[in-house]
Amino acid sequence: MPDAVSLIQLKRDNTRPLTDAEIAWLFGAYAENVVADEQMAALLMAIYFNGLNAEELSAWTGEMIASGETLDLGHLGRPSVDKHSTGGVGDKVSLVLAPLVASCGAVVPQLSGRGLGHTGGTLDKLESIPGWRANLSNAELASALKQVGVVIAAAGAGLAPADRRLYALRDVTGTVESIPLIASSIMSKKIAEGTNALVLDVKTGSGAFMRDPGKALTLARTMVALGEQHHVRTRALVTRMDTPLGRTAGNALEVEEAVAALAGEGPDDLMEVTYALAEHMLDLAGIHADPREAIASGRALNTYRMMIKTQGGDPDAPLPTAKHVATALEAPATGWVTHLDALAVGIAAWRLGAGRARKEDDVSHTAGVRCLAKPGDHVQQGQPVLELHTDDPARFTPALEALRAPGVLAIGGEPPPTMPLVVDQVGA
Repeated sequence: MPDAVSLIQLKRDNTRPLTDAEIAWLFGAYAENVVADEQMAALLMAIYFNGLNAEELSAWTGEMIASGETLDLGHLGRPSVDKHSTGGVGDKVSLVLAPLVASCGAVVPQLSGRGLGHTGGTLDKLESIPGWRANLSNAELASALKQVGVVIAAAGAGLAPADRRLYALRDVTGTVESIPLIASSIMSKKIAEGTNALVLDVKTGSGAFMRDPGKALTLARTMVALGEQHHVRTRALVTRMDTPLGRTAGNALEVEEAVAALAGEGPDDLMEVTYALAEHMLDLAGIHADPREAIASGRALNTYRMMIKTQGGDPDAPLPTAKHVATALEAPATGWVTHLDALAVGIAAWRLGAGRARKEDDVSHTAGVRCLAKPGDHVQQGQPVLELHTDDPARFTPALEALRAPGVLAIGGEPPPTMPLVVDQVGA
C-alpha cells in the first residue's frame, strides 16, 4: 500500500516514475482526506521541479477526470467540438468563435472560466450583458445545446472536482507555472465535458501566460498528446500575443467589439485568429462550411443572439458604460506605431477594475482600455493612443503607471512588417 510521504520522496528525488496504481491511490486518498493538503502541496512542488513523464501525466489526468462526472453529448446527433485559449489581452475570440462554428452545424459546449490578473475571463465579459447566466445545470446545458447548438457557460462543480482543489493549492504555493500541471488542469475539464474534438489556442508573447515561444510549443504538444490519449481529436495553434487582440481590453468593451465582429466589422487581427481556429474546428468536426460566409450571411450573429437569450440575457439591452473616460499614452513623435505592449495594456485594464487579483474579487463590467491606435497605424505627435474607462477615477493613476513603463509604445518612420498571428500548429 503506498503512502503519501514515500510518493513525495520518489518524486522529490526523481527516483522513478509514479505508477498508475500509485497515482490512483493518491487521488482516492486525497478525496477522502487521508492525504493532507500540505502533503499534496509538497508533491506538487516536487512535480514543479521534476515534471511528470507522458505515462504519469496520462494517469494523473485520467484520475482528475474520474474524480467527477463526465458529460455525454452523443444524443445531440451532431459532431461536437470545443476550443480553449490559454488567455491573453483583448482575447474575445470565444465570443465570436463559438456561435460562428455552431452556426456552421457543430455543437460547441464551451465551458469557460473567469479572469485572473491581466488576462480577461470569457464569463466575466458575458456577464456584462443584462440577465445573462453563466451557471447552468447539466439539464439546462443539454437543452441549450439541443436548441441552439452552443453554450458558453461555467464548468459545473461536478466536472473534474480534483482540479479545483489542486488549482487552489497551486495558486498559493507557487506551482502554477508547471507545464504538466497546466496541461492536466485544462485537459481534464475539456475531456470531461464530452466533446468529440478540441482546438487549443496557445498564446505566446508579452501578454500571454506562457510568454516564451518554446514553452508555449511544449505546452501545446503536451495538451494535444493528452487529448489523443483520451480519445478526443485535438489540435493546437500557437498564436502571437505581443499586442492586444482587437481594439479593446475589458468586459463590456470586448462584448461590444465581438458583436461588431459577428456583424462583419471585426478588426483584421481578431478575425485572422478567429477564422484560423474556426477552420480547424470545422475540419476536426468533419463539417465542410465557410466561416466567412456564416459571418457575411448574418447566420453567426443570429446564433449568438439565440445563445444569449437561451442563457437569460437580452442581446438588445445596452451594455454598461464607464462613468469616467480619459485618453492616455500620447505618441512621442509623428510616425507609425511599431509596438504596443500587450502586458502593459492588460495591467492597465486590470488596475482600472476589469480584472481581479484574487478569485473572489469582483470585476467592473465597464472598466477597460480602448486602443485608438495599434501597430501599423500612423499617428501624429501628441496623439493619444489609448482610451481608459473606469467607474472610479482614483484608478487612473495606477493604470497610467503601468503604461509609463519603458518600451510600452514605439513609433517608427516606416510601418512595421506584417507578421502572421498563427506561428505554429500541433496535431494532425
